[in-house]
Amino acid sequence: MDDMQENPPVNSRVEDRVPTMDETDRQKYLQIVTRLLVSLTAGCMVILLIFVTVIHLKLLKLNILAAYVFLAGLIGGFVSIQQRLPKIGLSELRELSTSWSSILLIPINGGIFAIVLMLMFLSGILEGAMFPKYIHPTINQRFVVDTFAQWMTTAFPASGPDIAKLLFWSFVAGFSERFVPQIIRKTTDKAANP
Repeated sequence: MDDMQENPPVNSRVEDRVPTMDETDRQKYLQIVTRLLVSLTAGCMVILLIFVTVIHLKLLKLNILAAYVFLAGLIGGFVSIQQRLPKIGLSELRELSTSWSSILLIPINGGIFAIVLMLMFLSGILEGAMFPKYIHPTINQRFVVDTFAQWMTTAFPASGPDIAKLLFWSFVAGFSERFVPQIIRKTTDKAANP
């Protein structure tokens, strides 16, 4: 009798190792969604890099840091959704596997949030030792349009560590999709109730 308890029948041990249909479907959909996510994110990155290269070659003085900020946010969104995939239910995975727009939305939002965060740094809304400092050109009130164009091409983080901080926070903006909206909400609440 003790031998039966220590060594269960062979059939029951085999059944323990055979995945159920739900587990098999889940793995299949996880692979489909992951392939779509990698393909679409890589496609966006290639298109963005081609765009930046073409613009950079035509307008050598253009500041392309915003493209890198968007790219860091895009990668942050990609990593975020990749980490959440194992926790998503089977029906959601099935739906994601057929919808490229749903998959692409999170990384694209990450890139947009990264740009918004960069604007918060540029404007001084977010300041402190953990955030990048910028060098700003002076604004000529008589030639606002020309000065704005100059500002767009010359406003830049003050140092190498400030560029690193900008790219880090851009990744965070993509990775944590609630981060930038929470900052916006807190900032508007603070402005409404000084």
